[in-house]
Amino acid sequence: MESDKVMFEIYREEGYNRRFKVIYFTELNDHNREFEINRALAGEHFFDGFIKNFKKEEAKEKIAGILRRLNDGEAVSHDEIRTILEPYTPKSSAA
Repeated sequence: MESDKVMFEIYREEGYNRRFKVIYFTELNDHNREFEINRALAGEHFFDGFIKNFKKEEAKEKIAGILRRLNDGEAVSHDEIRTILEPYTPKSSAA
């Protein structure tokens, strides 16, 4: 179903390392929710959105590739991320 989606955020860690990471908010459980959300909030927001639950593993592979590129120092624009993830992004219900 189109309504089944996963909310995510790409953020940059605070501190010395400053690595780009991703958090999948809708997949957190009671044991890791607070820790992971606090870690993301402490970082610098870079990009967020939703991916379809259907084929989410493929979308996660694409996001992992984006993170590798960012962490290797490559400039990846928001428009490029949107284009890469477009096949995995739920369509807007607004017409």
